[in-house]
Amino acid sequence: MQNQREQLLYISQQLVSLGLNRGTSGNVSVRVHNEAGQSGLLITPSGLPVDKMSPADMVWMDFAGQPTGVRQPSSEWRFHLDILKHKPEVNAVIHTHSMFASTLSTFRKDMPAFHYMIALAGGDSIRCAPYALFGSQQLSDNAIAALQDRKACLLASHGMIAIGENLEKTLSITVEVETLCEQYLRALQVGEPHILTEQEMLEVQEKFKGYGAWASKTKTTD
Repeated sequence: MQNQREQLLYISQQLVSLGLNRGTSGNVSVRVHNEAGQSGLLITPSGLPVDKMSPADMVWMDFAGQPTGVRQPSSEWRFHLDILKHKPEVNAVIHTHSMFASTLSTFRKDMPAFHYMIALAGGDSIRCAPYALFGSQQLSDNAIAALQDRKACLLASHGMIAIGENLEKTLSITVEVETLCEQYLRALQVGEPHILTEQEMLEVQEKFKGYGAWASKTKTTD
């Protein structure tokens, strides 16, 4: 499990380096088995800046929500646990308070298919989950619903979540969603961008199958 601890720290550092998280905002988790072979997750600790973290600070939790470690798990551990528990194809979860995703989330609207890369999230939109208090079960429930058949969602007046089969691919999705949020916000400053049709997006999703980092087993229709 030491390798996963080091990888979790590395991805957390990358999120800061890329400007996707700052200070103590955001959190990351990965599916692992502990030394006893029990299935659970490693998650970043609560209230600790990334530059102060070490691999030993990562918190292991079982799927009953019981943590083990020297620190407390992130305050958002509920949606990390619920996503990994209910989505066996997912092995990593990244949550950010990145500038453009957080800004767009304040509109509390789904991001439509203004650009074909929206399809990387698994459909023809990136949904925005309804607002709920951070760390709450309601927020987790809202996120699970918004992530149905998707690899990313916004959280209203909060930020974004990205999920994937491993930490590296999930980081790639996180970066791309933030880019899309920036592009959409800039487009809205000019006017209403043209939205691709359902058929056009289905063609993109079909072409994405087997295409590098965007290859997905996710269903492509609601």
